[in-house]
Amino acid sequence: MNGMNGNESTGGGTGRTPDPFAALAGLGNLPAGPDDPRHAAPASPPPASRRGEKNLNRGRVDIVRQTAHRGGKAVTVAKNFTGIGLAEKQELAKAMQKACGTGGTVKDGCIEIQGDRREEMKRILTAAGFKPVIAGG
Repeated sequence: MNGMNGNESTGGGTGRTPDPFAALAGLGNLPAGPDDPRHAAPASPPPASRRGEKNLNRGRVDIVRQTAHRGGKAVTVAKNFTGIGLAEKQELAKAMQKACGTGGTVKDGCIEIQGDRREEMKRILTAAGFKPVIAGG
């Protein structure tokens, strides 16, 4: 330390730097610290891996009932999926078809189920980790 003790200033100014721990000397009832900080207990365990767990925050999905250009028949459409591929959409469509007992398809990135099945689609999408929003009328 170039001949300096811990109380001397290194800034080239005159005088000594006050001891920042001098006020603590008067407090005699402080607990003792660890003997060696290198062997102290870790603060907390590392976070557990989320791999293999179901993602419960996969984004918003809009559920809309449409009748236009379908001969007056209602079709429920789930759209605006983000971050999933065609294979997963087809799996979701198959689960919805089975739960609703109707036909359906995946077209233009949207899942279409025959009939007005908004509540059933909402339940299945919520279980899959999406935040479904029933839009329109």
